[in-house]
Amino acid sequence: MTVAGAPSKVTTATLRQMKARRERITALTAYDHLFAALLDEAGVDVLLVGDSVATVVQGRDTTVPVTMDQMVYHTEMVARAARRALVVGDLPFLSYQVGAEDALRNAGRLLKEGLAEAVKLEGGVEFAPTVQRLVAAGIPVMGHLGLTPQSIHQFGSYRARGTDDAEQRRILDDAKALAEAGAFAIVLEKVPAALAQRVTASIAVPTIGIGAGPHTDGQILVTHDLLGLFTRFRPRFVRRYKQLGAEIGEAVRAYCRDVQGGAFPAADESY
Repeated sequence: MTVAGAPSKVTTATLRQMKARRERITALTAYDHLFAALLDEAGVDVLLVGDSVATVVQGRDTTVPVTMDQMVYHTEMVARAARRALVVGDLPFLSYQVGAEDALRNAGRLLKEGLAEAVKLEGGVEFAPTVQRLVAAGIPVMGHLGLTPQSIHQFGSYRARGTDDAEQRRILDDAKALAEAGAFAIVLEKVPAALAQRVTASIAVPTIGIGAGPHTDGQILVTHDLLGLFTRFRPRFVRRYKQLGAEIGEAVRAYCRDVQGGAFPAADESY
């Protein structure tokens, strides 16, 4: 039953319908209740509780150290705030690579304990059986191809992927395998725009790009990048819509000056 006045909930079926209607999908990362509520109210279609929490929130150099318990914790906070957006929780490194049964248990935790509505995992053909196993158990799966940050130690750098013919064929084959296995959407990260366009036209499920050009079915950014809160590095594909990091610094410096100078609190701020 739909509650009167409640926003229409975005589901995996909604995203497929949006692709069919050629409506662009908006997605952003969220790691806590407050940000999730703000993004949800603003109309974002998908909230991804990414393992990028490692670099953005935990201050780590890679996403590899994030644990399953941490992903459940962050996902649950986000899910309780999201009234409209589809909430997708990332499966962290080694939570699904060992085998399909491990993947099923851990993905189940994200849904049961973390209240996610779907999970995301990195990898292509080699993980198609895992995707099929999860989908058969009723767990929607979003794929992730191109630059896959959990494999950074294998890649050795964060350079763009799919820049030669062999790798382009592999990414295209991976996308088709994931779609055939039942993935409801696929993130394409840091691949040439022409390749992303080919992948998008070759599969029936939506593609969501990050550094993949304008031809995907949707776009995702890390919220802290978009807002200028995370400034340690800036990928080429990031557009900063605000410079909140600098504004926060100014506000805190003003507060310190007022406290040190006796201007805060004033009489009307005291009891």
